[in-house]
Amino acid sequence: MFDGLYFEFPILFFLIFIFLLCAFVCKMRLTSIYFPHTAEFLKSSVSASKTLFFLKWLGIVMMILALMSPIKDVPYELEPKEGYEIALILDASESMKAQGFDAKNEQLTRFDVVKEIVGDFVSQRKNDNMGLVVFGAFSFIASPLTYDENILNKILSQLHIGIAGKYTALNTSLAQGVNLLKMGSSKTKVAILLTDGYSTPQIDKIPLEIALEMAKKEGIKVYPIGIGMPHEYNRDVLLRIANESGGVAFGASSAAELQEVYKRIDELEKSEIKSESFTYTKYYYQFPLFIALISLMLYIYLRNKRGYA
Repeated sequence: MFDGLYFEFPILFFLIFIFLLCAFVCKMRLTSIYFPHTAEFLKSSVSASKTLFFLKWLGIVMMILALMSPIKDVPYELEPKEGYEIALILDASESMKAQGFDAKNEQLTRFDVVKEIVGDFVSQRKNDNMGLVVFGAFSFIASPLTYDENILNKILSQLHIGIAGKYTALNTSLAQGVNLLKMGSSKTKVAILLTDGYSTPQIDKIPLEIALEMAKKEGIKVYPIGIGMPHEYNRDVLLRIANESGGVAFGASSAAELQEVYKRIDELEKSEIKSESFTYTKYYYQFPLFIALISLMLYIYLRNKRGYA
């Protein structure tokens, strides 16, 4: 507790010599200047008491220590993060209602399975700064970048099919993922784009070329994932996105395969995100001040109890 403790005003230590001088020279009159109505404290009958003598000087010393303001500089460092900044881009269009994706529970929709697997992925990537983009006919940022996995998983659990419309604006969702990652400061940025369908041309207002240029300009590596049977999603588009951004395209026809895809992504090389260090000053003057008050109160109580007027 006392390691690194020092005094903010050490010069006030010399006050002790003033009290010592007064004890031998000043006697009653000068003492009363510092402690009004305490001239009686110096009567010979009082000073003869070792207990009263100890309490009086303990109070004086502790008050001087409190005035000197004992303090301690306590360093505080934010936990360093060594990971990616990741945008999770999820398809919530009408086609995600399809069932049978999970052989263990065929009643679950694709979106139910995706939320469960993505939630597990989020929980495992504790050092990553992650955000969430949801898309259908339009896309929106459901969660900004955060290290708080609990908040991210809570938001994820509240999403539902059709929350962004029933069609698929794939290119727009990629552009929205880029906008999300632009808010971060890491050198390593990744977008994981999951879909089970084709882009709807009448709805998707941003051309694929524009979305890809945005991703490349920001240095974002995109990992597109197509779920369902190979003919259900546009493999060529997903391959192009991966190739031009430096990522890898995946396909998953079942929940088990999708889990394996996220396990592979989980093995990505990590890059360091700098931590921040702070120092705050902790004050301890209240402890000697408390002892001083108790000592002087006991001094007065015992003095009066012994009948000194």
